[in-house]
Amino acid sequence: MRRTLGVMAIVASLSAIAAAQIPGTAPPPPPKYPRFELYGAYAYGRTDLFNSGDTARLNGWNGSAAVNAAKWLGFLFEASGLYGNSKIPSGVPKPFPICGGTQDGFCPPPGDTFNVNTKLYNYLFGAQLPYRKWGSITPFGEVLFGHSGVRGEARDKFGKTFAEVSGGWGLVGGAGVDFNVNPRFAVRVKADYLQTRMFDQKQANLKFTVGIVVRSVRKKKRTLEDEVPSEPAPETPPKQQ
Repeated sequence: MRRTLGVMAIVASLSAIAAAQIPGTAPPPPPKYPRFELYGAYAYGRTDLFNSGDTARLNGWNGSAAVNAAKWLGFLFEASGLYGNSKIPSGVPKPFPICGGTQDGFCPPPGDTFNVNTKLYNYLFGAQLPYRKWGSITPFGEVLFGHSGVRGEARDKFGKTFAEVSGGWGLVGGAGVDFNVNPRFAVRVKADYLQTRMFDQKQANLKFTVGIVVRSVRKKKRTLEDEVPSEPAPETPPKQQ
């Protein structure tokens, strides 16, 4: 029985190869979705990376590269950077060291809060689930995870600069829409929930991006009929009077 099935499989494979070599046989059509996608965007974030209770508004960039394995499934790598100022209460300056009255610790400048120059970086991998049923728009959902890291710098009342750095797992769950300009280009808008773990605590953040998607476009393979010009029809001789 196994030998019979093996012979049948070999015959079927040889038949498929032979059919592909027959002149005039049309190749299978390319998939109706782009194989590769590149995305570059402006990013806006609402974060509380130091668990200060104050929401910081950060601006930056976002980029991703995706490989679509099916019409409804893609795998992507995404990187982003967000920059701006966060405010931390002067009474509880964590994660900055508590002031001891000398320049050994961080002594906040006058005021209820002090500014921290904040830089957030994310390097994430995950999956994207597009819904390609409409021609003009393509909605999608996505789930990503990877590494998130933050660096905060602040000056105290003595003019001394302190820097605190932390990193940990980053998790993203979000959704967006591609407004398709043509098969190669689209305008993408998306919103993500970004969970980070900094300074041994968990933070809930939001990230919004808007930018341009560049897609690969598969060209139709030329067949033998495209290569060989068709012969003109023979002329009909004139009728004799």
